[in-house]
Amino acid sequence: MCSLNDHTRIQADRKMSQAAERLMINHLDGSSATISAVLTSAQTFTSRPQTLRFTHDTDLLTPEQRLFYEENGFILIKNLVSEEDIDKFRKAFERICRQEVKVPGLVVMRDVAIVKSEFVADEKAVSKLQDFQEDPELFRYCNLPQILNYVECFTGPNIMAMHTMLINKPPDAGKKTSRHPMHQDLHYFPFRPADSIVCTWTAMEKVDRQNGCLVVLPGTHTGTLQEHDYPEWEGGVNKMYHGVRGYDPKHPRVHLEMEKGDTVFFHPLLIHGSGMNRTQGFRKAISCHYASADCYYINVKGTSQENIENEVKDIANRKYGLGEMTFKDIWALRGRLVQGERTSL
Repeated sequence: MCSLNDHTRIQADRKMSQAAERLMINHLDGSSATISAVLTSAQTFTSRPQTLRFTHDTDLLTPEQRLFYEENGFILIKNLVSEEDIDKFRKAFERICRQEVKVPGLVVMRDVAIVKSEFVADEKAVSKLQDFQEDPELFRYCNLPQILNYVECFTGPNIMAMHTMLINKPPDAGKKTSRHPMHQDLHYFPFRPADSIVCTWTAMEKVDRQNGCLVVLPGTHTGTLQEHDYPEWEGGVNKMYHGVRGYDPKHPRVHLEMEKGDTVFFHPLLIHGSGMNRTQGFRKAISCHYASADCYYINVKGTSQENIENEVKDIANRKYGLGEMTFKDIWALRGRLVQGERTSL
């Protein structure tokens, strides 16, 4: 027989689950994404977690939003970054593509199958910028107050910007190389705990299934880090685009269709990827991985991450010419304190 307190708690749990289900259904605009959300809602919201493991109470996220992230591993915030800021980030990107500026430490990646650049004649297309922490304009994204206010909900008050990207998904050349295989971001990171890491991903223009929006597998953030390697794709795979081996292709998925300025926050164990860009234009997004400054480095030798460690070390040692660098050294060079104190990382 239930006590009055038990009955009250059960009623509260039921209300939270009902509220979160409404949030899931209304979370995404666009018919395809909404249909996917409705199909997964019954499987996603079966019960309320006993404790809120993945979020901090900062009075910013509503109880519905916290529960949504807890159970799904991502949350989409509409219209978070202004059009003015995004246009400035776009111009900074264009200057780099035109080789008008040189940014120390910047990694410029090019699609394996795209010959024509968006900005520079007779040059292969820039598909991604990584490690733009030394570019003042692009790195301003990582310091935007409205971004950091949400990041703190997942990392706590001491925040490091650990990995920066501007993704410029090119039109697919017919070989499907514009796809990004399904993966977990934690595969690339030699620091823990995973629950104190979060990615921000902001659409720089309308993003939909036609130009290759993100697709996520809700709830997979509660699992463990899976083995990753290059997928065996006939058309080739871009450098460092590792994919999860052996995930369940029947797992319910959500396509994140977004408008310019919308921002998704997601957990590093969430399995996600993106489809081909079937349009004639380039699809842009800007992103940063943040971690609590209280996180700590781990040794990944002998683990499933050793393959990416060796690949990253090889690239870094050739790029910087500093002799043998450790995986930890490489990440310590990338990291920048953006809020609070640098306590560990």
